[in-house]
Amino acid sequence: MDEKKNILLQLNTFKNLNKFSNSAWNKRGLNPSDNDICERLERLFNKSADSLIEAINSDYSTRQLKNVLENNLKNFKRSDYDTEECEFICDYFFQLSEIVSVDFKDNLNGWLYGRILSTLLRITAFIKRDDRIIETLSQNCTKCHTELKTYIIKKEEGIPDYSWEIIQCINCNEYNLLSTGANVKEARFENYKIVEQLPKAEFTLEQAELRLKQIKYFRNS
Repeated sequence: MDEKKNILLQLNTFKNLNKFSNSAWNKRGLNPSDNDICERLERLFNKSADSLIEAINSDYSTRQLKNVLENNLKNFKRSDYDTEECEFICDYFFQLSEIVSVDFKDNLNGWLYGRILSTLLRITAFIKRDDRIIETLSQNCTKCHTELKTYIIKKEEGIPDYSWEIIQCINCNEYNLLSTGANVKEARFENYKIVEQLPKAEFTLEQAELRLKQIKYFRNS
């Protein structure tokens, strides 16, 4: 099967899924949302899949496919949904973006957390360079015990401790929970990648740990 046919097959399979069934919610450890919300989400995602199917059949470029995703994401008004519903929406959009090989993580972070929050703490993949490391945070992966390092490059008084980070170990793919603390303006990391940011204004430590368990279950199942 060639690549185009495979992408179309995956998109049609996604469209035919009962994406917001009771069992789908249960897999995330959550109670189902109201039927009208689930039906609306189902329609919007099927419309998104149809748009991508049309785009793939028209041989759209990666940039054009990203535009299609961006335009469809605009149909989902963030304030209409609670936190769990928004996370579910992001997971499905991420799945669609993976199918069509489009990097859409920044867009989803911006939609979920707001542009300011998603850009205030710019933690990028660690690259050896001349930046002076003023502090190193380290924790071991809970599965393989690889040292997960966060290098603090810049600090500035008054920057709040915004979020919990759910991170994934590069060595074994295990999910872990990280908090860098306050006053961090710029940081880089080694041996892990960031999967989700959970605003501390909305998530207690216990809620963040629950979300970590949900991700471990849902993405490893």
